[in-house]
Amino acid sequence: MPGVSARRLSHEERRQLAVNLTRVVTLYRSILDAYIIEFFTDNLWGTLPCSWQEALDGLNPPQLATLLLGMPREGEVARYRSVWPLTLLALKSTAYALAFTRTPGFQTPSEFLENPSQSSRLTAPFRKHVRPKKQHEIRRLGEGHLSRFMSLGLGLMVKSIEGDQRLVERAQRLDQELLQTLEKEEKRNPKVVQTGPRHPPHHVVRWVDPTTLCEELLLPLETSPQSGARLLLTGLHACGDLSVALLRHFCCCPEVVALASVGCCYMKLSDPGGYPLSQWVAGLPGYELPYRLREGACHALEEYAERLQNAGPSLRTHCYRAALETVIRCAQPELRRPGVQGIPRVHELKIEEYVQRGLQRVGLDPHLPLNVAALRAHQAQENRVVAFFSLALLLAPLVETLILLDRLLYLQEQGFHAELLPIFSPELSPRNLVLVATKGPLGEAFSLLETEDS
Repeated sequence: MPGVSARRLSHEERRQLAVNLTRVVTLYRSILDAYIIEFFTDNLWGTLPCSWQEALDGLNPPQLATLLLGMPREGEVARYRSVWPLTLLALKSTAYALAFTRTPGFQTPSEFLENPSQSSRLTAPFRKHVRPKKQHEIRRLGEGHLSRFMSLGLGLMVKSIEGDQRLVERAQRLDQELLQTLEKEEKRNPKVVQTGPRHPPHHVVRWVDPTTLCEELLLPLETSPQSGARLLLTGLHACGDLSVALLRHFCCCPEVVALASVGCCYMKLSDPGGYPLSQWVAGLPGYELPYRLREGACHALEEYAERLQNAGPSLRTHCYRAALETVIRCAQPELRRPGVQGIPRVHELKIEEYVQRGLQRVGLDPHLPLNVAALRAHQAQENRVVAFFSLALLLAPLVETLILLDRLLYLQEQGFHAELLPIFSPELSPRNLVLVATKGPLGEAFSLLETEDS
């Protein structure tokens, strides 16, 4: 998907981009703020302009991926079956023009060409217990697994912070398992395995408060009177406020000289406190991003476009859940949007079977009399549900861009230079924009991050 590169923008251009983003988000807030499970109860299709309905109605999933999301299959040419309204074309163009590009400097991660499950750029011991997505991430940015690779693979002194004692204990077990494996490899192939002292990560069980500094966490593992501490803060998909905490620690602590942060779970940001951070964005009309908008910004646009192109039966899940919501509202009007635990193999169920199981999951009588004809009528609108959800996904990157742009502007207001660029393959890792800041020149850091073989 095309977009704008943060690195090519001056400070004033970044500020203007924030202005444009808040205007567009405000204009289309009704789409971004909608819950797809209320498609029928709130008549979401009817909220779209009639001309949009006519253009989108009847489009099958692959056509939505190609024409609306702008993600055709390789070699495919977009062919419109009708003339789209200028307002819809303007929305599409604006979404492309204002969002930060998520396309890295490589097309297909060559590390997975031989085996889609095993990165060729990590040795076997460092691939154990690590999914392909995480293999790609730690090799490119190179938690649990990231700290293990940085310490035992790169020989760095690493302190790893985790709030869950159970996860820390598991990480320590994996540390020891990897150490034993590396020692065996060293005996078998002493010329291949890196020799020298190995220090596993130092694990700290602690919740990081985004509003206060924790000096103990920033103490180096080894100090000497002759040299001052120089620390790198890195967070690979630091959830919610943890990304904010990293930024504040970087700004306030002289020992921290560099930052590399990939955020995620924007809906978990404190409100207020986690967004906005910059004075500029906080002063713009329409800057507010409520929970639903931040949650939508975490969806995987590329992954959904691939699902659209494949037109698999799993796409009907949203339609089924929206139909279930109509039954729930009739049975218990005050119960709205209850969580429904995953129902296995949804695509193999008749819609009435899904509704019965869903009613049981939310504590209602699964034997309630159902209007099967009405449910089938809802099912017939499956492509409309998919089209509306695709519209929301088209706009979602604008919200992520505004959140990350706010962080860039915050660092600039604090007197630091920071940049943002896509570092992971978005098909493997949807949250792939890394924010890098140093208290010195950024050029060397970015030359390393931008090369595929780094």
